[in-house]
Amino acid sequence: MYNGVIIVNKEAGFTSHDVVAKLRGILKQKKIGHTGTLDPDATGVLPVCLGHATKLCDMLTDKDKTYETVMMLGKVTDTQDISGKIIEECDVAAMKEKGMLDDESILKTITSFVGEYSQIPPMYSALKVNGRKLYELAREGIEIERQPRQVFINSIVDIVIDFPRVIMKVSCSKGTYIRTLCHDIGVKLGCGACMETLKRTRVSTFALEDALTLGEISELVATEENIDSHILPVEEIFKNYDCVYTKEEFDKLIYNGNSLKMNMVRMDGSARLTGEDKVRVYDSKGTFMGIFVYNSKEKLLKVEKMFF
Repeated sequence: MYNGVIIVNKEAGFTSHDVVAKLRGILKQKKIGHTGTLDPDATGVLPVCLGHATKLCDMLTDKDKTYETVMMLGKVTDTQDISGKIIEECDVAAMKEKGMLDDESILKTITSFVGEYSQIPPMYSALKVNGRKLYELAREGIEIERQPRQVFINSIVDIVIDFPRVIMKVSCSKGTYIRTLCHDIGVKLGCGACMETLKRTRVSTFALEDALTLGEISELVATEENIDSHILPVEEIFKNYDCVYTKEEFDKLIYNGNSLKMNMVRMDGSARLTGEDKVRVYDSKGTFMGIFVYNSKEKLLKVEKMFF
């Protein structure tokens, strides 16, 4: 069984669930999970957890992400992207001709969204309300009130205006809908807008240049090439954490997932722990066991995730 994280370059037309289903067939194992939904029309980075790395899924969904997107001015759709039903249209060419819309105002409006902003999730999303996904309700013609959520736009750069399209690169916090960002920019401009294309280029440290398509993964497996070299070990995800090793007589405690007193472990190098620090914990033989959190009040290392 494969254990670790493989970075998939998701192609248009596949849901994140499709990717997982196809990988189960390619790798011939059931224990696989993705780390966050990408819309079917979107492409790009989708980290997929294999084997015992599936315990990582919830930890990786919290990471910042970077996207390249094209925003279409003058069209508002029910899904907030170009694949949806057009519900409003605006003659942006006429607005531009009359001086009501220019490059300067577009740039100023776009950059005004950098920082924290309150975003209302779209109806066509996988968020659940009372046990039902919003997109299921939307397909039945039901629209319900959604509470706004605070998201953070780290940066919007490489903005290119090719009227009526705007190309931009967005770095943002978890939970940010780029199509909703495009919609909101359109509202503020007074002309409406929707997302035309979306490509995710980064999830935390996982980059597009390191990603493989499903076809490439299938070929590597079929030709018995070294697929393992493309699977990131779990401990590598936490390479910035300090390391702690149990003393041999206390190995049994860690195998059972017990908390560890500081006299039961040895620190790696110059590592020093303060309150709520997270560390990689290994047994005395150097086998990676999991991520522990230091409780400074009790002076204990407590389990956060075990991967052994």
